[in-house]
Amino acid sequence: MKRSGSADLPLHNGYVPDWLYQRMSKLGLAITEAILTEYGKEAFLQRMADPFWFQSFGAVMGMDWHSSGITTSVLGALRRAINPHSKELGLYFCGGKGKHSLQTPKELLAIADKTGLNGIELVRSSKLSAKVDNTAVQDGFQLYIHSFILSDKGQWTVVQQGMREGDAMARRYHWHSSNVRSFVEEPHSGIQGVNQGMILNLTAHEAGTTRQGIMNIVSEKPETMLQEIQHLIMPSHHDVRSKDVDLKRLGTVLWLAHDKQPKDFEELLLLEGVGPRTVQSLALVSEVVHGTPSRFKDPARFSFAHGGKDGHPFPVPTKTYDEVIETMQKAVQRSKLGHTDKAEALKKLHEIAAKAEKDFTPTDKLKEVIKKEMDESYKYGGKTIFGDARPPKKSKGVQLRMF
Repeated sequence: MKRSGSADLPLHNGYVPDWLYQRMSKLGLAITEAILTEYGKEAFLQRMADPFWFQSFGAVMGMDWHSSGITTSVLGALRRAINPHSKELGLYFCGGKGKHSLQTPKELLAIADKTGLNGIELVRSSKLSAKVDNTAVQDGFQLYIHSFILSDKGQWTVVQQGMREGDAMARRYHWHSSNVRSFVEEPHSGIQGVNQGMILNLTAHEAGTTRQGIMNIVSEKPETMLQEIQHLIMPSHHDVRSKDVDLKRLGTVLWLAHDKQPKDFEELLLLEGVGPRTVQSLALVSEVVHGTPSRFKDPARFSFAHGGKDGHPFPVPTKTYDEVIETMQKAVQRSKLGHTDKAEALKKLHEIAAKAEKDFTPTDKLKEVIKKEMDESYKYGGKTIFGDARPPKKSKGVQLRMF
């Protein structure tokens, strides 16, 4: 069994306000249905197993772009939105945080009864993925989240997170069923964080003798360092900085939304009535649905869709958020009826932005972009956990032709 990746994240205390959680559930369902319609259930599970895509997904939904809180909030919002439609969608979210994780075996067995899947094997996979990350590999992180995401075809993804006392860091682990080989020997495609010295890894090939020895109550314990392969390390700073963002890709989105007005290609996009600020968000949401894995190496960029609940890089523009939800929902519903015009328009939005990158030359004016978003936040119903955005006392009207 190859773990698909992991992520190191600063621990964040706090809460997700109801006004954001409700929107996260609606947008999460719309994005999930768009992926299912276009690419299928296996593709959705593969995305959930990618730590970079998962972080970008959380950022585009308005969560703090770099924090551990994305894990709990995204999984909770998706469980809330998708499980009522599980029979229709063929997806099930089990487990969760704390005591909810203990219900995973019971939930899996109940789903197996409905679908005819092998419940015993599913429970075994759930327990072993947790045991490997919590016990067999002792890297200092104690699991407190275990989420098992299952399709009605038996494919699954596990997303779980551990906490390390002393330095306010969390580590998220991603697993995917497509590479099942063995849970007890070389199960990981890679794990790496900040070097903490030697760690105990009883799943290494070299530890085979030791595993047998443990079975015979022998105390021999080999140690080895693991190599990096698919690992995301998020910084401790909360503000979004130029080094956190692919300026060329972000600049193209801003150019598309603000300099090349939607009216210039209205027939192509079929997004009449959608303003430039909403196009900016839709372009980033479209990338989450249609983008290839290589496009998610800078999750911070996706926070420029709907900001963050703590105000970084700017307050959540609730009016824009609602327009995006409505547009996505209409596209999904029309696709179900066989009318793919709006879904194709949203896909084309990402394609236009990606194509434009080839000839696009950015300049580093990220601070000006963020200032403009902050100054105009009140126009779009900007909110944070601290309250509503207000008009700036002095605004110089920064132009967006800065990339």
